Amino acid sequence: MRVTYRRELAAEAILNKLGIENYIPKKLSTDPRNKGKKILVPAIHNLIFVYMTPSGMRQLKEDMTIPYLQYMMDKRAGAKIIVPDSQMRPFIAATADYEETLLYFQPEELNLSKGTRVRVTAGPLEGQEGVFLKVKGARDRRLVIHIEGVIAVARALVHPELVQVIR
Repeated sequence: MRVTYRRELAAEAILNKLGIENYIPKKLSTDPRNKGKKILVPAIHNLIFVYMTPSGMRQLKEDMTIPYLQYMMDKRAGAKIIVPDSQMRPFIAATADYEETLLYFQPEELNLSKGTRVRVTAGPLEGQEGVFLKVKGARDRRLVIHIEGVIAVARALVHPELVQVIR
């Protein structure tokens, strides 16, 4: 979902208070008020994932508990974007450690067809599937995990011995 005017942390607090599962991709950043101290901030502004049924979301929006929470729309299909668990869980696993080398991209910024589909066979990312791809801002190819039409994240290089090519 989209949250207007960079109020994703306020929306997260309200959803947590209501007991609604949600996720904001975050990154470590230097606190501008306290130099040297690291704080967690949203990696992508105005983006929050909310785990609810469509009817539950309709009810939440009707109650106007969070008036600045808006549906993300798929511009091609003209429909609300609903992210399946099969895409969301790997994305959360790949981004939940707030690694400073994570690079986030809009889907149109990457050409995933140029990369190689792989599965990680060992290490902390074991079982993850993604695309090995050279991305802007990185020297080496990286493992890219994406949510179609929403966001992609490039993780640090995974050693080639730890991946298996998916055909």
